[in-house]
Amino acid sequence: MNKKRYTVMVDDNFHYMDEEHRHKHREFATYEKAVGACKKIVDEELRDMLKQGVKREELSATWALYGSDPYIIGGTSQFSARDYVTEKIQELGDTRQEWRRWRRWFRWRKRT
Repeated sequence: MNKKRYTVMVDDNFHYMDEEHRHKHREFATYEKAVGACKKIVDEELRDMLKQGVKREELSATWALYGSDPYIIGGTSQFSARDYVTEKIQELGDTRQEWRRWRRWFRWRKRT
């Protein structure tokens, strides 16, 4: 029995259109899990890029230049990492406050 699989691929924005820098992340049984994996990749990169006091516009530009661009193969995928980054940055609001929250979360994760 063939089940539909969704493959998450990741492009490197720094090497735009260069297939040598493309890699397969993982396969998933559901579209929702594949979207979750894409969002997690982007979230982790934004956390890594986020510096105290950085403006939202700078975070978006930094991701667009150097970040990973995950996408889904299989089905009729509508996930866009660029749209997700824009949405996520708008959610951040005050990046200083968000930086402190993420920093506390990472410290807690290290202890557990």
